[in-house]
Amino acid sequence: MAEKVVVGMSGGVDSSVAAYLLKEQGYDVIGVTMQMWQEEPAESMEKEGGCCSLNVVEDARQIADKLGIVHHVIPFAQEFKEKVVDYFVEEYLAGRTPNPCVVCNRYVKWEAMLQRSLEMGADYIATGHYARIVRLENGRYAVQNSVTAKKDQTYALYGLTQEQLAHTLMPVGDYTKEQIRQIAREAGLTTAHKPDSQEICFIPDHDYAAFIDRQAGERVPGRGNFVTAAGEVLGEHLGITHYTVGQRKGLNLAMGRPVFVTRIRPDTDEVVIGEAEDVFSDILYCHRINYMGMADLPEKRMVTAKIRYAHQGEECLIEKAGEDKIKCTFTKPVRAITPGQAVVFYEDGCVLGGGTIL
Repeated sequence: MAEKVVVGMSGGVDSSVAAYLLKEQGYDVIGVTMQMWQEEPAESMEKEGGCCSLNVVEDARQIADKLGIVHHVIPFAQEFKEKVVDYFVEEYLAGRTPNPCVVCNRYVKWEAMLQRSLEMGADYIATGHYARIVRLENGRYAVQNSVTAKKDQTYALYGLTQEQLAHTLMPVGDYTKEQIRQIAREAGLTTAHKPDSQEICFIPDHDYAAFIDRQAGERVPGRGNFVTAAGEVLGEHLGITHYTVGQRKGLNLAMGRPVFVTRIRPDTDEVVIGEAEDVFSDILYCHRINYMGMADLPEKRMVTAKIRYAHQGEECLIEKAGEDKIKCTFTKPVRAITPGQAVVFYEDGCVLGGGTIL
């Protein structure tokens, strides 16, 4: 009897091909589209291609019909609101820059969907992520870089647990994006030429501040001051939710030279401004640690660390700095270490673990 796998089908080419590849490999495939967010007006979601627009569900259903597999639409709006949207808003209100994809992967796309899938009698869940799952010599599961660095998505997957990884398949990680589109064309899948999804799917118009205004209402901080590190007032800003560490554009400060956000102070509603060199640092601390390829960090260890999705990674010494705290010392200073973002540790292309930057 074939093993059963539930494929999360987002209506895009990657998840479509994931379902196709697994069916070709002999699995009993069930397609599931997670309906997670409907705050935006329907016409906006349709135009911008948000995560829960009707065309997403219809595209996934058409692909399932083409492949001859069962397709379900399952509501996960409550989990998504509590775990992702509320977290996103609270982090910005606290002066931090969150990474909602990391949280969504951990608590919704895996925790919630895996539970539902196991209840359906599935052996595995699968996604269209550009990553691979390996079992290391120490017996632990880890996500490994995909064959294409250009699309690699391991950074946003560092929060997955051993139990989740043991029940996950990622067939797309063995291919480049071009190869995935070619497979889709040859299989006659209508999503072959569909554009990639937006970075943050629940804010299709990319106006984060306006979204936070709607969600937080009266709790949104008002205008405050741009200041230097020494406390000199440089001007007035729109509110701390409009800014992030390392930002240069949109400050509207007539300084006669490029200046950058170096820190956000939510207690005083101040945004600290500095020079280009002030944005670089060689030390960061992180917490909310998730160990993946390593079970713990008993002593210092040299790794490659990424501090944002697009970061190429830098050599870094990691060591414990408390019960749930790691100190990271980079060999070379890195730009814009941003509180709230993830730092992810790699060794030989495999994720050892990671945490949230303090």
